[in-house]
Amino acid sequence: QVQLVESGGGLVQAGGSLRLSCAASRRVFSNYAMGWFRQAPGKEREFVATTSWSGGSTYYADSVKGRFTISRDNTKNTVYLQMNSLKPEDTAVYYCAAGQSRTVVAGVNYWGQGTQVTVSS
Repeated sequence: QVQLVESGGGLVQAGGSLRLSCAASRRVFSNYAMGWFRQAPGKEREFVATTSWSGGSTYYADSVKGRFTISRDNTKNTVYLQMNSLKPEDTAVYYCAAGQSRTVVAGVNYWGQGTQVTVSS
Protein backbone atom coordinates (compact mmCIF):
# COMPACT_ATOMS: atom_id res chain seq x y z
CA GLN A 1 0.00 0.00 0.00
CA VAL A 2 1.05 3.62 -0.46
CA GLN A 3 3.61 4.97 1.96
CA LEU A 4 4.05 8.67 2.68
CA VAL A 5 7.53 9.49 3.93
CA GLU A 6 8.26 12.83 5.60
CA SER A 7 11.66 14.41 6.00
CA GLY A 8 13.20 17.76 6.90
CA GLY A 9 12.23 18.04 10.54
CA GLY A 10 14.66 19.17 13.19
CA LEU A 11 15.57 21.81 15.73
CA VAL A 12 15.42 25.48 14.76
CA GLN A 13 15.49 28.80 16.61
CA ALA A 14 12.43 31.02 16.81
CA GLY A 15 12.22 33.21 13.72
CA GLY A 16 14.04 30.66 11.63
CA SER A 17 12.91 28.57 8.69
CA LEU A 18 12.55 24.91 7.86
CA ARG A 19 11.29 22.99 4.84
CA LEU A 20 9.49 19.69 5.16
CA SER A 21 9.19 17.21 2.32
CA CYS A 22 6.80 14.32 1.76
CA ALA A 23 7.48 11.68 -0.86
CA ALA A 24 4.57 9.59 -2.15
CA SER A 25 3.73 7.18 -4.94
CA ARG A 26 2.96 8.50 -8.42
CA ARG A 27 -0.59 7.13 -8.22
CA VAL A 28 -1.38 9.12 -5.11
CA PHE A 29 0.37 12.31 -6.09
CA SER A 30 -1.30 12.60 -9.49
CA ASN A 31 -4.85 12.11 -8.15
CA TYR A 32 -4.97 13.12 -4.48
CA ALA A 33 -5.07 16.31 -2.55
CA MET A 34 -2.07 16.59 -0.25
CA GLY A 35 -1.59 18.37 3.02
CA TRP A 36 -0.04 18.65 6.43
CA PHE A 37 -1.29 18.21 9.98
CA ARG A 38 0.55 18.57 13.24
CA GLN A 39 0.22 17.33 16.80
CA ALA A 40 1.88 18.83 19.85
CA PRO A 41 2.29 16.89 23.11
CA GLY A 42 -0.98 16.75 25.00
CA LYS A 43 -2.95 18.31 22.15
CA GLU A 44 -5.17 17.02 19.38
CA ARG A 45 -3.95 16.70 15.83
CA GLU A 46 -4.72 19.88 13.89
CA PHE A 47 -4.87 20.89 10.26
CA VAL A 48 -2.02 23.02 8.93
CA ALA A 49 -2.15 23.31 5.13
CA THR A 50 -3.48 21.58 2.03
CA THR A 51 -3.24 21.71 -1.75
CA SER A 52 -5.35 20.09 -4.46
CA TRP A 53 -3.96 17.34 -6.69
CA SER A 54 -3.17 19.89 -9.39
CA GLY A 55 -1.65 22.35 -6.95
CA GLY A 56 -4.06 25.05 -8.09
CA SER A 57 -5.80 25.52 -4.75
CA THR A 58 -4.18 26.01 -1.36
CA TYR A 59 -5.62 26.58 2.10
CA TYR A 60 -4.03 27.25 5.47
CA ALA A 61 -4.92 27.26 9.11
CA ASP A 62 -5.20 30.79 10.48
CA SER A 63 -2.30 30.16 12.83
CA VAL A 64 0.17 29.68 9.96
CA LYS A 65 -1.15 32.03 7.26
CA GLY A 66 1.56 34.32 5.97
CA ARG A 67 4.29 32.13 7.44
CA PHE A 68 3.88 28.68 5.86
CA THR A 69 3.66 27.79 2.18
CA ILE A 70 2.57 24.45 0.77
CA SER A 71 3.56 23.38 -2.73
CA ARG A 72 3.75 20.20 -4.76
CA ASP A 73 5.79 18.86 -7.62
CA ASN A 74 3.96 16.01 -9.35
CA THR A 75 7.00 15.17 -11.47
CA LYS A 76 8.86 14.35 -8.26
CA ASN A 77 5.84 12.98 -6.38
CA THR A 78 6.69 15.30 -3.53
CA VAL A 79 4.84 17.89 -1.46
CA TYR A 80 6.65 20.58 0.51
CA LEU A 81 5.88 22.74 3.49
CA GLN A 82 8.05 25.83 3.69
CA MET A 83 7.93 27.11 7.26
CA ASN A 84 9.13 30.66 7.90
CA SER A 85 9.10 32.89 10.98
CA LEU A 86 8.78 29.83 13.17
CA LYS A 87 7.45 30.17 16.69
CA PRO A 88 7.82 27.89 19.72
CA GLU A 89 4.08 27.20 19.36
CA ASP A 90 4.86 25.49 16.04
CA THR A 91 6.69 22.72 17.88
CA ALA A 92 4.94 19.45 17.03
CA VAL A 93 5.12 16.25 15.07
CA TYR A 94 4.15 17.10 11.50
CA TYR A 95 2.26 14.54 9.45
CA CYS A 96 1.90 14.38 5.70
CA ALA A 97 -1.57 13.41 4.48
CA ALA A 98 -3.32 12.44 1.23
CA GLY A 99 -7.05 12.65 0.55
CA GLN A 100 -9.46 11.94 -2.29
CA SER A 101 -11.40 15.20 -1.98
CA ARG A 102 -10.36 18.69 -3.05
CA THR A 103 -8.46 19.18 0.20
CA VAL A 104 -7.39 16.97 3.07
CA VAL A 105 -9.77 18.87 5.33
CA ALA A 106 -12.62 16.76 3.93
CA GLY A 107 -10.88 13.53 4.79
CA VAL A 108 -7.57 11.69 4.84
CA ASN A 109 -6.94 8.35 3.17
CA TYR A 110 -3.22 8.04 3.88
CA TRP A 111 -0.95 9.29 6.64
CA GLY A 112 2.78 9.58 6.92
CA GLN A 113 4.55 8.53 10.11
CA GLY A 114 5.48 12.07 11.06
CA THR A 115 8.58 14.19 11.48
CA GLN A 116 9.48 16.16 14.60
CA VAL A 117 9.81 19.94 14.42
CA THR A 118 11.14 21.71 17.51
CA VAL A 119 11.36 25.50 17.72
CA SER A 120 13.43 26.91 20.55
CA SER A 121 12.93 30.34 22.10
